[in-house]
Amino acid sequence: MEPWRSLALLVAFLGLILSLVAQSTDFWLEAKMPTIAIHFGIWPKSGETVQDFLHVTETFCVLAALWSLGTVIYLAVTYIPSLTLPLYRFLYSAFSCFLAALFMIVAMAVYTAEVSSRSLNPQIQTFFSWSFYLGWVSAGALLCAGVLSIVAQFRASRIGYDNM
Repeated sequence: MEPWRSLALLVAFLGLILSLVAQSTDFWLEAKMPTIAIHFGIWPKSGETVQDFLHVTETFCVLAALWSLGTVIYLAVTYIPSLTLPLYRFLYSAFSCFLAALFMIVAMAVYTAEVSSRSLNPQIQTFFSWSFYLGWVSAGALLCAGVLSIVAQFRASRIGYDNM
């Protein structure tokens, strides 16, 4: 149980950090023109108009970060046995990891679909940049943390007469 719980905590923390880095940087989309290159993030600069799909992406990214933060805190608390229920203590973390991953996948899918469907000037080349890919990697890390939490739940020793 211990290595699975520790690994789930580590991977959930990694997913949280990757999600926060992806959200806080402005390298989601890069546009190259013949003379300059410009990069964009999901958070607009002051005075810019915000499109609806960016609001959806921002909202689901923040929800994913909050749920993964809750998961990391809960997994850290499971090291204190008196603060957790012994029977289903890792199912909450698995559920919240999967929910955080779902929020991140929705955010990334909305952003991908909207940006891919837009056509710009043929002289402007647009492509996704490293912050965008960190968002997808954080979703994968949160899915892995959920699977590791389920493995930790099934590897946990059961409380019964033979353990007393």
